[in-house]
Amino acid sequence: MSSPSSPPSPSPDRFESICTDFVDTIREAVVAEREFLETVLTGVVAGGHVLIEDVPGTGKTLTARLFAEALGLSFSRIQFTPDLLPADVTGSHVFDERAREFEFQRGPIFGNVVLADEVNRAPPKTQSALLEAMEEGQVTVDGETRALPEPFFVVATANPVEQAGTFPLPEAQRDRFVLTASMGYPDRDGELELLERRANRTTPSATVERVVDGSTLSALLRHPESVTVEGRIREYIVDLARATRTDGRVEIGVSPRGVQRLFEATRARATIRGRDYAVPDDVKRLAVPVLRHRLALAPEATVRGDDGAAVVGDLLDDLEVPAVTSR
Repeated sequence: MSSPSSPPSPSPDRFESICTDFVDTIREAVVAEREFLETVLTGVVAGGHVLIEDVPGTGKTLTARLFAEALGLSFSRIQFTPDLLPADVTGSHVFDERAREFEFQRGPIFGNVVLADEVNRAPPKTQSALLEAMEEGQVTVDGETRALPEPFFVVATANPVEQAGTFPLPEAQRDRFVLTASMGYPDRDGELELLERRANRTTPSATVERVVDGSTLSALLRHPESVTVEGRIREYIVDLARATRTDGRVEIGVSPRGVQRLFEATRARATIRGRDYAVPDDVKRLAVPVLRHRLALAPEATVRGDDGAAVVGDLLDDLEVPAVTSR
């Protein structure tokens, strides 16, 4: 007897509609620019992790939780502090008096969407525990490896201004984030809207309804693998990354992993835009959020006030945009 066939995957147009509904739903509960929410969603659809660098009070934690709710995924929050231990993240073995044996109690890392709040406040040893989870989708405790749930996304937050009591994120860990994003302050109308929403809300924390079911979410996360990226666009990605390694302002340029992440994010943006093919604008829109945190600037460039975003922007201006076949 033949097994029933699986339902057909939604069309690219349907994916665009789903992503538009998703962003609209989140914006009903949090005051944030559409471009910011689409950037974070691109990181999720690309199957990667997102680092949000911004000052406190802009809604980073709320945004991460609402993403989990709208996607119908489990959510856990880890508040990173200087005294946080690796076991506080991964979990540990606890002795069960009744059973007379050690039992593993899972830590907060065992969630679909994990908020690593103020990730740069934890010491390097604890950050290394998060690094394995982000790269391998697993944790190792007392020599035993345990798989994390799928899908698994880390949304980390960091305050880029306050340095007291913080530890620099290792370059290897920053490289694991597919992209970085910043909410920024809302404009005057946005802050008035924030007060209006708060005045009319009876519960202390906003919530949203689930937007996408499990099977559709799985199809959405698989679709970037089927997005076509023409050879000239691939060359555009590689040439941009290689240009960062020869720029005088940069001490360490984009790694080969960064090239792959820009490729993956490009395909994810095409998916969000309802296409099964990438265009040069996908690369241009994502180059800064995907590449800027992967650059180590030369000391003199830092003294001049240069940053990764400016470097990537200048290199984009210098590169010739490829012409692609119209569809």
